[in-house]
Amino acid sequence: MVSRLFSCTLLGIDAHIVQVETDLRKSLPGFQTVGLPDTVVKESKERVVSAIKNSGFSVPLKKIVINLAPADLKKEGSALDLAMAVGILASDGQIKGNYHDKVFIGELALNGEIRKVNGVLSIVSSIKNYGFNKIVLPAINAEEASLVKDVEIYPVSHLKEVVQFLNEEIQIQPYIKTNHSFEKVINSYNIDFSDIKGQETAKRALIIAAAGAHNILMIGPPGSGKTMLARRLPTILPSLSLEEAIETTKIYSAAGYLNDDQSIITSRPFRSPHHTISDAGLIGGGAIPKPGEVSLAHNGVLFLDELPEFRRNVLEVLRQPLEDNIVTISRASVSLTFPAKFILAAAMNPCPCGYLTDPNHECTCTISQITKYRSKISGPLLDRIDIHIEVPPASINEITSDDNKNSVSSAEIREKIEIVRQIQNERFKKHPDIHFNAYIPSKLINKFCVLTDDAKLFIKNAMKGLKLSPRAYHKILKVARTIADFEDAEIINSAYLGEAIQYRSLDRNLYQ
Repeated sequence: MVSRLFSCTLLGIDAHIVQVETDLRKSLPGFQTVGLPDTVVKESKERVVSAIKNSGFSVPLKKIVINLAPADLKKEGSALDLAMAVGILASDGQIKGNYHDKVFIGELALNGEIRKVNGVLSIVSSIKNYGFNKIVLPAINAEEASLVKDVEIYPVSHLKEVVQFLNEEIQIQPYIKTNHSFEKVINSYNIDFSDIKGQETAKRALIIAAAGAHNILMIGPPGSGKTMLARRLPTILPSLSLEEAIETTKIYSAAGYLNDDQSIITSRPFRSPHHTISDAGLIGGGAIPKPGEVSLAHNGVLFLDELPEFRRNVLEVLRQPLEDNIVTISRASVSLTFPAKFILAAAMNPCPCGYLTDPNHECTCTISQITKYRSKISGPLLDRIDIHIEVPPASINEITSDDNKNSVSSAEIREKIEIVRQIQNERFKKHPDIHFNAYIPSKLINKFCVLTDDAKLFIKNAMKGLKLSPRAYHKILKVARTIADFEDAEIINSAYLGEAIQYRSLDRNLYQ
């Protein structure tokens, strides 16, 4: 007897329906899996056979052949274990109930327990798109799966429980959870923007970056507070919407980074990889590509400290995600696309010794050393960073001052930024592909960044004097657009442009 039932496999962060066909042949006992299984799927026969025996069922003394269709789709992971076990028992007549309208997901332990699997949110979303609305999955994954509406979720903890459920010996009520942790915990951070003393110019630049989703590079000597500033950037970003939270959770779930007690990501991600990271670690990779740091930072902040210390080939792979907000990774067997919409916050010293702009320390670097150090960051990459801001050392008076009159909390700043983002939403409501000022395409610059006559003359002179590239020109206009939005001004004047140009420190050759 041949049984047919359904399961799912993950490729990247996308799930694909797999039809599990099981045939029992009168032959010497054996177990064969076909249909492009990876090593984990091939090894599942040991888990499946032991789980069936240790759950009190008999393993048929026949040749077991399992086909995973479509045959040309690579199958990976342990999520197919449960479906394979159910298929064997159904083919042997030990399961007589209806299993055709359900999708089975779960990894089996040797004693028959059903363990957590990764990527459940993507899996449940996909089965709904394929026309299924019932899924049997590990109980520990039930809360995460319940984020998808109009799907009946049957949580199970043991293979024996699944068999009894399918044979109608017991009833399992669909899992329903109406109040998710997302609705209870929003923007819970242990740090706050008010922790920063002084650095008013740098804080202003970060606020503008957060409002318009602009990438930012901070240049300053060691100890000036660059890392402290960057770590507080997520605290002033607007709260995740439910759609953004689900997008981010899919990535973390597929990568296996979702904690057992966490069903949904509630705060914007902040990723800070070490400068020794490889290009595959940054953008994703592997035989079957997995999400990298740029995707794990989706809807949040990617912080690259000591930017020139990253290998040049690693930095260059940032070009595509910074330009397109996606990462495409191609392998011989598959090509996958991951979302990568993030704010890049980077930090660097002004010179190799770090003290070029520090009034309290003497710089020991030569001009050639400084030039070589800065050349580690290519021009095209710098052009993709909207804001370059100098971060000088805080004075002793600022550090020791108890006067908090200029300290503004993250919550207060976030309220202002939400207003500016609402202005952007209204501006781009007829352009669903544009969400923030930083994403305005070149062909629409003149439409959305209207300049006064004085501002047009001002930017022309600045372009000639600073020898700016066309991309840098567009970046300045986008930043100026955000600055104008803070004043609720529709037209960009020379004052807004002047401030935007001040945020192009490296273009103005301040460190040569």
